[in-house]
Amino acid sequence: MSENTPPNGGNPPGMPPLPHRGYYTPYAPPARRGGLWLMIFLLAGLLGLSLLAHFGQWVDTVAEGGGPQHGRLEETVLEPSEAPEKVLVLDITGIISSFTVDRGGAGMVDWVDDQLDRAEEDYAIKAVILKVDSPGGEVLASDRIYERIRRFQEDSGKPVIASMGGLAASGGYYVSAPCRWIVAHPLTITGSIGVIMHGYNYRDLMDKVGVAPNVFKSGRFKDMLSGEKKPEEISQEERALVQDMVDTTFLRFKEVIRDGRSWAASQDGEAVRSLSEQWEQYADGRILSGEQAWELGLVDELGDMDRAFERAKSLAGLTDAKLVAYEQPFSFSSLFRIQSAVPGNAQIKLDLGLDVPGLEAGRLYFISSTYVQ
Repeated sequence: MSENTPPNGGNPPGMPPLPHRGYYTPYAPPARRGGLWLMIFLLAGLLGLSLLAHFGQWVDTVAEGGGPQHGRLEETVLEPSEAPEKVLVLDITGIISSFTVDRGGAGMVDWVDDQLDRAEEDYAIKAVILKVDSPGGEVLASDRIYERIRRFQEDSGKPVIASMGGLAASGGYYVSAPCRWIVAHPLTITGSIGVIMHGYNYRDLMDKVGVAPNVFKSGRFKDMLSGEKKPEEISQEERALVQDMVDTTFLRFKEVIRDGRSWAASQDGEAVRSLSEQWEQYADGRILSGEQAWELGLVDELGDMDRAFERAKSLAGLTDAKLVAYEQPFSFSSLFRIQSAVPGNAQIKLDLGLDVPGLEAGRLYFISSTYVQ
């Protein structure tokens, strides 16, 4: 290096050295294959889950002898006894709905069917306690459970005793009405006898954002209950049609109460309370305490679950009995069946069951006003 050559390889002070003037090949990083491996991993995972689901269904089918999954029930003893006779506890908890599923993927109505089918076949089961803690729910689901309880008692001769918990309102009372005996705690919330159908009108909101509906229909009532119609566009005839549907369903509710109380009174053994002459005046949707319902003859006895158990043994002619319940056993395929059994608009909480749903527009409900959203 000559005396005139500045330091740092001839670069001005503070600048990095120049690269070598020889042949220069830029660095090219190797091609990444992580995306390909991730795709392969995801596909393999999906294939594995599919195979596991099918394997689980095959295992369940073999174990059940080809029967339906929700036909498998395991008996659990809640209160032991030396006596061979048993009293079954059947839970009706939460919203009464066709969408409610157990961990085996069976709907609430099917779950009640399965338990009563087995109770009818089991000679040791002498009575059933319907443990109700529900604000009610869908009209059809409530009516199907009502009919199944009524048929069970008529076909088997085994009494069903309703035990109302903290809440047994509207549809919760509807499914209790056919029971041979009804027990409620004095502070139980019951009543709410009535029917509700509602909808939302969002036409003003549409107008504000500049959205106009285009409707093509086959008949003048085809868009009845549509939220896109202005309130003044809803004719009195439309309102009358909807109200007639609600009123007809309400008449069915009151008929169920009369028939259930009348049937219970006709049975041999301990006499139930008669309906008060004023009971229909309280069938206007209002909630009632257990004590008020007892005064109106809608409930036969005030007490708790223990009292219901004693009453069940008494009506079945027993001095002692085991208290049992049926449970759905775990299965491989149930992990996948739950997801496929529930409609897309339903929500599941795996720990506690269904979230309380908002009411769907245009659907009839037997449900307490405290749960209307």
